[in-house]
Amino acid sequence: MNLLAINWSNVGLQAGQLLLALSLLVILHEFGHYITARWFKCRVEKFFLFFDPWFALVKKKVGDTVYGIGWLPLGGYVKISGMIDESMDKEAMKQPAQPWEFRSKPAWQRLIVMLGGVIMNVLTAFVIYAMILMVWGEKKTPMSSLKYGIWTTDSLMNEIGLQNGDKIITVNGDTVRSYEDLNAKILLGRTISLERDGVKKDIELPVNLIEKLIESKRKRGMLLSPRIPSYVGKYDKKDTSFGKKAGLQEMDRIVAIDSTPIQFYDEIASVLQQHKNGKVSLSVERDGQIIKLDSRVTEEGKIGIPYLEDAQYAALGVYAINKKKYAFFEAFPAGVRKAGEKLQFYIDQFKKILNPKTGAYKGVGGFKAMGSIFPTSWSWEAFWNITAFLSIVLAFMNLLPIPALDGGHVVFTLYEMITRRKPNEKFLEYAQLVGMVLLLGLMLYANGNDWFGWGK
Repeated sequence: MNLLAINWSNVGLQAGQLLLALSLLVILHEFGHYITARWFKCRVEKFFLFFDPWFALVKKKVGDTVYGIGWLPLGGYVKISGMIDESMDKEAMKQPAQPWEFRSKPAWQRLIVMLGGVIMNVLTAFVIYAMILMVWGEKKTPMSSLKYGIWTTDSLMNEIGLQNGDKIITVNGDTVRSYEDLNAKILLGRTISLERDGVKKDIELPVNLIEKLIESKRKRGMLLSPRIPSYVGKYDKKDTSFGKKAGLQEMDRIVAIDSTPIQFYDEIASVLQQHKNGKVSLSVERDGQIIKLDSRVTEEGKIGIPYLEDAQYAALGVYAINKKKYAFFEAFPAGVRKAGEKLQFYIDQFKKILNPKTGAYKGVGGFKAMGSIFPTSWSWEAFWNITAFLSIVLAFMNLLPIPALDGGHVVFTLYEMITRRKPNEKFLEYAQLVGMVLLLGLMLYANGNDWFGWGK
């Protein structure tokens, strides 16, 4: 890894966004446990953001509870009296149960306390999505409005049989209504039905499509985009690209490169790849006239041609943009719907990871992968969208029936409620220990896979 090649300002911004999002979600998750424990009159000994082995950065005792910030940013916790948790306080558990202790409460109350964090994360996602829909609205690009079909921006899509200009109709037999849903559906899909030159065609997707994407070490991005004509967008004042130096202007349309006719943006890229570190002659349509411009080409095969804005493509009839802002009372049910869709999407991804045939486990990542989903420039809309999704992920992962997670405690409590027999405390201690070792191993694997590609 070349450390000098890393854009540290971008990495710092992404890391900061991740830390802020996770800190917010961890505090709210633990608050769910805290408030339900206090509701049932359990004593809460500690409420910490991050873990505090040996020492804490900040701490203050208020009443019976020590509030603080630890130095190890791997989550957070509340320590509830009389509960077997990550503190593994065995001495306290040897004493007779006290009225303020978790273990002295009825099973149904303990169940609610255990579910408090998950419930809080789900509610957080509902509220954030509702806020997004009220403030920024929801943008949809109907698939039926893509005048020129799709653009295979990832070469793997060509390898599986897709072509520029294809008009996708269904994935897995389900109609794809908006472009915003397309890439996720293909990533998790099995079959595609499309129209090519007026003829309908079916394509089988490889079961290990995700593995192919991982092993090719492709950067995160769109697999498919709307196919767009060869118009030039607006250059930034500080832009130093060869295209700008050659004299290209906003709303120019490139109609030929050397002697090769050009109609679409994707055709520009394929031609320029043949002229790396060279020069090309551009035929450009401007105000109804054809003019000639000469441009140099970079060693990557580019000259620098910005895209138009969505509104400009919509005005040209390339595709339509349907945008809806929600009023206060309609935003909340819409937020619930959106959270449900994101949860289903994550569950589908999780199923892929558990199926060895897909090879999706090779892409399991830790903090580096999580940070990379944040943009490299600040956007409140993007930040809250990602935070809401992470809240859904946190809720789902915490419900997994693994000891040391909320889901493990829930399973043991449900067993007690059904059988009317409380699991042995020694067994719970060992289960907690096994769960912690398992989680630590998974965390090491995920982060090691991030940096060293252990699973690839």
